[in-house]
Amino acid sequence: MTTLNRCSTRARQVRDAIGESATVFLKDVGHGLLEVSHNMLALLGLLLVAAAVFTFGKPEFRHAAETTVLGWLQARHEARAEPAELLAAQLSEPDAISRATATDPKELTRQQAAVAHWISRRYRVAPEPISRLVQEAWNVGQRAGLDPTLILAIMAVESSFNPFAQSTVGAQGLMQVMTKIHDDKYEAFGGNLAAFDPVTNLRVGVQVLKECIARAGSVEAGLRYYVGAANLEDDGGYAGKVLAEQNNLRMVAGGKSVPANVALISVSAPAAAASAAQRPEAQPAVAPARDAEAPEQVAYLR
Repeated sequence: MTTLNRCSTRARQVRDAIGESATVFLKDVGHGLLEVSHNMLALLGLLLVAAAVFTFGKPEFRHAAETTVLGWLQARHEARAEPAELLAAQLSEPDAISRATATDPKELTRQQAAVAHWISRRYRVAPEPISRLVQEAWNVGQRAGLDPTLILAIMAVESSFNPFAQSTVGAQGLMQVMTKIHDDKYEAFGGNLAAFDPVTNLRVGVQVLKECIARAGSVEAGLRYYVGAANLEDDGGYAGKVLAEQNNLRMVAGGKSVPANVALISVSAPAAAASAAQRPEAQPAVAPARDAEAPEQVAYLR
């Protein structure tokens, strides 16, 4: 047993010695590789510094290097910018402005500009498209013999100046014209889709309004026809609201100060006329016509 113990102890000592020798060897190899790597990196760094000093010491080499680097950077920039520029080029349309319904308020008369700015504040719409509509209301109103403030008041009550508005019964656009009923009037403008062109909708709406007033014999009664309540006892306050807003617009056009958030209180035609009579400067540019012959049949908006 003693002999076996001595042999076992001797074997362990041999294994331990071999393990220690292997550990020392591996450590020495690792340290050597680390030193070699450090030396190689140092040498590489020295070579790069030397190459840089040599290159930038020669103008021709420096220029060539700068050209190469700048070319690479430019190529990278173009590669990143190309998709955005390409998309912008594909979507560009310089003539698109011709489709815009807008006018600079500075091109309006003082009276028209005052109305346009007031409507813009009251209905929270941009002044440029409103200026175009105000200008059109004045031009069309003069031709039709209608007060332009009445035209604008109808747009305000009907759609709040939303050219894409549509009612549950199919009335469309600024003046809420029943497009399918008045398709004959849209033929002159290229078809029913023109109902969503603000200027076209205004012009067609004025034609219908003119017919309604001529048939009814007065503005207030004509508004009842316009809203489709000619045979009803109550028009829901529609005519009164339009006349009240027209009265506000007349005051603004006459230079009066009217709060943009003034409440829209329904009034009758006599009350509105009496109020306007007290302000000569706020009289409409064109008086509503009442002597036109009534058509045999009027297609109403509602």
